[in-house]
Amino acid sequence: MSTTGLILLAAFGVALLLFLVIRVKLQAFIALIVVSYIIGLLAGMSPTEIFEAVAAGMGGTVGEIAVIIGIGAMFGEILKVSGGAERLALTLMNKFGEKRVNWALVLTGFIISIPVFLDVAFVILVPILYSLAQKTGKSLLYYGIPLLAGLAVTHSFVPPTPGPIAVASLLGANIGWVILFGLIAGIPAAIIAGPIFGTYISKKIHVEVPKVMLENMVEEAKGKEYDKELPSFSMIAVLILLPLILILLNTFGGVMLAEDSTLLTVLTFIGNPGVALTITALLTFYLLGTRRGYSKEEIQEIATKSLEPAGIIILITGAGGVFGQVLVETGIGDVLANSMNNLNMPIIVFAFLVASAVRIAQGSATVAMVTAASLITPVIDSLGIGGPMLALLVITIASGATIASHVNDSGFWMVNRFFGMSEKDTLKSWTVMETIIAFVGFGVSLIISMFI
Repeated sequence: MSTTGLILLAAFGVALLLFLVIRVKLQAFIALIVVSYIIGLLAGMSPTEIFEAVAAGMGGTVGEIAVIIGIGAMFGEILKVSGGAERLALTLMNKFGEKRVNWALVLTGFIISIPVFLDVAFVILVPILYSLAQKTGKSLLYYGIPLLAGLAVTHSFVPPTPGPIAVASLLGANIGWVILFGLIAGIPAAIIAGPIFGTYISKKIHVEVPKVMLENMVEEAKGKEYDKELPSFSMIAVLILLPLILILLNTFGGVMLAEDSTLLTVLTFIGNPGVALTITALLTFYLLGTRRGYSKEEIQEIATKSLEPAGIIILITGAGGVFGQVLVETGIGDVLANSMNNLNMPIIVFAFLVASAVRIAQGSATVAMVTAASLITPVIDSLGIGGPMLALLVITIASGATIASHVNDSGFWMVNRFFGMSEKDTLKSWTVMETIIAFVGFGVSLIISMFI
């Protein structure tokens, strides 16, 4: 097939995927598989070649992330039911004091969203926001935007959250580097989109606590504020940071230690993302489960329940791997690489634009990340990109997939409902906050790319 034909085929594939997800409402997993079959056939691949690409793409991708996402989900669920999120928030608020409570909330969101899904963490912590807004009379956005910014940043940028793990797996990026760059890009993004923007927008839009939410949840929030049965802050902090530290030690150990070093061998094993999370999960089961009175059956039930959302993410990521493998087999990667060279467009800009376009079109950050990573994978192979640059591309794609959450995104309606805002005010607050995170993350990634 000609160069023009392959470019048109790639564009058709993305357009068809968006049509199936947006208009037909086809589940993203099967939509990606269907599009992969169609692209393969139109590119002239034989059925045997297509089936081999499907097996290679699915197996190679899922084999990398299934353990990490599955065990990470169990860890997060135990943390949720034990009251770890509330303890983290309440302790930080006490430490920061009433005048800087918005800074405590952004830090709470930043930390707790590493093991706990964004929407779950928000629902757990939103009663605390209601209590604060009632007590001070300030706009709910003054407290809500910093918390949401912290949650959104680590949800998109810092493994072991599923999004960056999925993209890292598709691109073959080192998780340690992804964590490091995610923190470097995420901290300024959370600060600017959280306390700074939150203070500004809360003066423009005064949001009262919704009466229906207040009736249902505020009493529970007041009760938790004085609950002595919550786990200790130090225990929660150690459990959340432990896997990150182990993974980073593995990454930097490979750079600083000799290849035949016994210490390097140990760090390589315990710093593998799957092993690091397994160690953390087992400690969590004991410290937050068994030691706090949960039976073995209850812990097993909690862990099993957590795998339901994890399974969907694993399958969608695997389907993204299939889509990317088919694109590689058709030679589209070489064509896209040459096109970028002709346009003098850096791959980091291309990655951000693709992820942003898909995100705005269909709403799901996960689908945007997976689709963009699938398109970037064959380009990476053609350009021979590797090392830390791959991790930087993960953050760039995550930034693009965060941009401009609006009416086609479930997160938009979650915030709209819990804050009782109009669609217009939700666009002015939540959507702008997400867009700030996207551009700050992309800007930091672009700056770092000049030095690596």
